[in-house]
Amino acid sequence: MKTLIFSFLLSQLLQGSPAEMRLTHFNVKDKIAISGYDPVSYFESKPTEGKKEFFHIHEGVHYYFASIANRNTFKANPEKYEPAYGGWCAFAMGDSGEKVKVDPETYKISNGKLFLFYNFWTTNTLTSWNKNEPGLKASADKNWNAIYKK
Repeated sequence: MKTLIFSFLLSQLLQGSPAEMRLTHFNVKDKIAISGYDPVSYFESKPTEGKKEFFHIHEGVHYYFASIANRNTFKANPEKYEPAYGGWCAFAMGDSGEKVKVDPETYKISNGKLFLFYNFWTTNTLTSWNKNEPGLKASADKNWNAIYKK
């Protein structure tokens, strides 16, 4: 039993905490996700920048919200509102398994999940995603699971 406990503790030390893992693999800047946009706002009407005073830290990742109500909504069900693939470009994750930055205002909600996309310099990957969403999503799920093992 002592050996099992020691092995578990050692594996946790080697892997780092779940919060550290998320900060390593999620698309964050200064620990802040979605460039400070309110994740709940995507589901309400359109992306809205959050306010620093309405923040919440979920497993190491900081989220800003436009209102206390949105913060409370997120806190009740964070898995619903967190962007897929740690907030990286869904198309790139499906196409090549790469972590590519996103434009937080280029997004799609599909099957109740938020997907973000690269949209810079005349390249909008949401257009490409829409041409083969089922195939790209399956690849993206597989690639993300290989990158981010909980």
